[in-house]
Amino acid sequence: MANLKDIQRQIKSVSNTQKTTRAMKLVSTAKLRRAEELAKRSRLYAAKMNQVIAEIAGRIKCNKVGGIDNRCFEKIENPKVVDIIFVTADKGLCGGFNIQTIKATKKLISEYKEKNVKVRLRGIGKKGIEFFKYNEVELFDSVVGLSSKPDKVKSDDFIIASIEDFKDGKIDAVHLVYNGYKNIITQELHVNKVLPVDADQFECEEVQSSILEIEAQDEEHMLESLVNRYVQYNMYYSLIDSVAAEHSARMQAMDTATNNAKEMVKSLNVKFNKARQAAITTELIEIISGVESMK
Repeated sequence: MANLKDIQRQIKSVSNTQKTTRAMKLVSTAKLRRAEELAKRSRLYAAKMNQVIAEIAGRIKCNKVGGIDNRCFEKIENPKVVDIIFVTADKGLCGGFNIQTIKATKKLISEYKEKNVKVRLRGIGKKGIEFFKYNEVELFDSVVGLSSKPDKVKSDDFIIASIEDFKDGKIDAVHLVYNGYKNIITQELHVNKVLPVDADQFECEEVQSSILEIEAQDEEHMLESLVNRYVQYNMYYSLIDSVAAEHSARMQAMDTATNNAKEMVKSLNVKFNKARQAAITTELIEIISGVESMK
């Protein structure tokens, strides 16, 4: 009978776990819808900003023989110091969502170390921070709570230090690593170099039909301001994209866990019924044997 009680306890425990995973799936599904809608709206803003930068950079590039005179657009062949910013979740139970970002970050660090380039690692998200806390690369800066609740002001404050250090020549590149949302069942890993900006993507023919009326002397000043906004918004968008991908990954992980718990409950019920039948059979045999011995 003790065995039957153990099985009953297991069934109850797994059933409670199943209820929890089902509830977490529903919560992630609801949050995913809101995050997905925000990500869609953000893409439109980012596309318009890219269009404006493309026009101004294209004008300067076409009008000047030497190209764009701005460090944010320079090609730095032999970097000495780089910033790598990663974005992970603050919570787990979302499958391989966090480990993919961590692996990509480790790979990028290894590539730079082989070239004797110093890496300043900056992290957003508790899971990644906890992992790299005991790694050979020291965390230069970190923040918890921003990846689960993206905030534009806090995001700008976090990335502005890298932007200023890049302009001052203290670092030579800024990389952004995060796991983004592709669709409801797929996440897409991003390893983006946000600084320096690749000026080759801005062709002269792209700016023949102007969307802005700007004085020539103001173009470089406006480009400087837009680059700041461009990098800051890349940082903010990565947080939005990452939180949508996190809920997508958690929804899938909790769905799988719920189905596994359901199968386990079925298996334990079969085991319980067999054990109960065996106990009943044993008791009947004992009763019959006792009656037979009394004859």
